[in-house]
Amino acid sequence: MNKKAKLSMGKIVERFSYGCGDFGCNIIYTAMSAFLVFYYTDYAGVNALAVGTIMMVSRIFDGISDIIMGVVVDRTKSRFGKARSWILRMCIPFAISGVLLFSVPTSWTSTPKLVYVFITYNLVSTIIYTAINVPYSALNALMTQDPYERSVLSIFRNLLATAGTLMINTFTLPLVEYFGNNASAWTKTFCVFGVIAIIAFLFTFFGTKERVGAAESAVDEVPFKEGVKALFKNKYWMMMTGMLALFFLMYSVNGGSTVYYAKDILGDKNLVGTINGIFNIVQICGMFFIAMLVKRFGKRNVFAIGLVFDIIGMLVLNFSGGSLAIIIISSVIRGIGNACGGATMWAMVSDTIDYGEWKTGYRTEGLVNSACSFGYKIGNGVGSALLGLILEVGGYANSGAIFYIRRQRTVYRVRGRIG
Repeated sequence: MNKKAKLSMGKIVERFSYGCGDFGCNIIYTAMSAFLVFYYTDYAGVNALAVGTIMMVSRIFDGISDIIMGVVVDRTKSRFGKARSWILRMCIPFAISGVLLFSVPTSWTSTPKLVYVFITYNLVSTIIYTAINVPYSALNALMTQDPYERSVLSIFRNLLATAGTLMINTFTLPLVEYFGNNASAWTKTFCVFGVIAIIAFLFTFFGTKERVGAAESAVDEVPFKEGVKALFKNKYWMMMTGMLALFFLMYSVNGGSTVYYAKDILGDKNLVGTINGIFNIVQICGMFFIAMLVKRFGKRNVFAIGLVFDIIGMLVLNFSGGSLAIIIISSVIRGIGNACGGATMWAMVSDTIDYGEWKTGYRTEGLVNSACSFGYKIGNGVGSALLGLILEVGGYANSGAIFYIRRQRTVYRVRGRIG
């Protein structure tokens, strides 16, 4: 094998290793988005509105921790680099916290359960997920300053992130069934996923290298106050933060409601694997074409095309009338949209770092990514709160909600089971 081929293979391995980080992150992120509210209401016996309120309020603490972690990353000095050292430190706590999230003591009364939910949810989202995801998000800008390579890394990130989402959507409920289909079955399921997450993060740690150091920045250590001022002078960062908030609000409501829709409208909760699986597979296939599209049309335009497909897909879903065939068509359309949007948005966030450095003279990978992280977590939190509110208003929580579905001029009555 010649030197060029070796270099090419090394580049592919590094890109794959980088993507493994979001594979690991998405094990918890997708579980929280798609199944956590369902687990709380149907297995742990926790009120949906209370859960949604906790998730929304927790985003205040989460936003503070994101900013703090961004500053910590920017000031980290380690032989492993600014970001990789945190991925190594936090991979095992990340796995343990995911298990705790799905281990609500079912014998407890309502108030202690809510206290447990509040503590473990904030442990995961506010502390541990932040401590590993903010450094991981900054890693792209620390690996290279080449805009095209960042786009390719972003594609690999979203390719592997979608693979993680596909794994959670496909295997969570079957594993829960395998382990006994009760509250403790969820704990055992996330013990399995926790081990997989650790392996994924170790791939990222050992397979990547930080090449953009402080020597290439205009300032070695940026004062926090100046860094925040620089953020709000960066118009492209503000645009991307707002866009991420809206994007993940949609993702949270849609992802969290799918399991309820499958169970109570379609009559089979396991159909969530089919619906989301098709969505994820189409998204993965679509990502193989994104690099070519980015070269031809640019990241911004590909992202915009993705949003158009997302809107069309949601409109198709809205008029599906409970038809599985139309729901699958919607999943295909939304999968194409998410391939375009997901594969480009993080590369554009990294590009705002370069713009901010040009505009202000300050290079703050950690602070930029943590502030963007706050934006998308706000969107996710609002989405979770909306889902809890909708379930409560609909009478789902603690009452065996009754849904009336009008389809082909026939009214069907479906009664949801509450654990």
